Amino acid sequence: MNDPSATPAPAGPLTGLRFAFGTLTVLPVRLTRWDRAAARAGMLCAPFAGLVVGIAAAAAGGLFRLAGAGALPAAVATVAVPAVLTRGLHLDGLADTADGLGSAKPATAALEIMKRSDIGPFGVITLLFVLLAQVASVATLYERGWGYGAGGAVLAAVTARLVLTAASRAGVPAARPEGLGAAVAGAVPVRLALAAVVLTVALCAGAGAVHGADTAARYGLAALAAIAAAELLLRHCRRRFGGVTGDVFGALAETAATTALVALTLGR
Repeated sequence: MNDPSATPAPAGPLTGLRFAFGTLTVLPVRLTRWDRAAARAGMLCAPFAGLVVGIAAAAAGGLFRLAGAGALPAAVATVAVPAVLTRGLHLDGLADTADGLGSAKPATAALEIMKRSDIGPFGVITLLFVLLAQVASVATLYERGWGYGAGGAVLAAVTARLVLTAASRAGVPAARPEGLGAAVAGAVPVRLALAAVVLTVALCAGAGAVHGADTAARYGLAALAAIAAAELLLRHCRRRFGGVTGDVFGALAETAATTALVALTLGR
């Protein structure tokens, strides 16, 4: 008989990819395991899920541009794809987290506010400005050329999932005993989370090198800015709520994506 208290067997890359795509996208991927080892592997694979989402977003924008649409409609399509491929869960998490942070009530009551199905004024305002910032940024990048807009879409999606890897590191507690936050909180060893961050930022900079050294530096700095913004939010949520939740993960992803896109528009 299996001992329920035994340490789960290590999870391989395929299990990690299943976990990442099964929890972070709407793609029809069947989860085969739901334990700490699978969560660790899955969160390390999170940037791969972001890569697929980003490519799909860039493809949507490219189709609009090929059809003769302007930069703004193409940007709307690009921003819409990640929302569709996540069932809007990250945006919902952003709104719920904003409502929780905007509440003056104790942490327990704020967490209850975040669990409600409705969206409060803080959530609505935050969603409005975040989506406006994303669309405006992508439109600006498309005006410079489809390659810049596509690159921005991919970079934003990858870094949005990379910060989830970082937020799942050991030492970051869950604010609730249930939900995705509890399943992945503290699952990734710090050294592996740091290695994922360094490798992904280096790959982002390398991808930007297609447009030259200046763009490589811009991509690398944009990724670092996204990580820094998400880390500041994570620390605030830990102080406010006592840890992370699934909603907080969504807020971290949208914060990172928005920061990366805005950073890419700065300068020429």
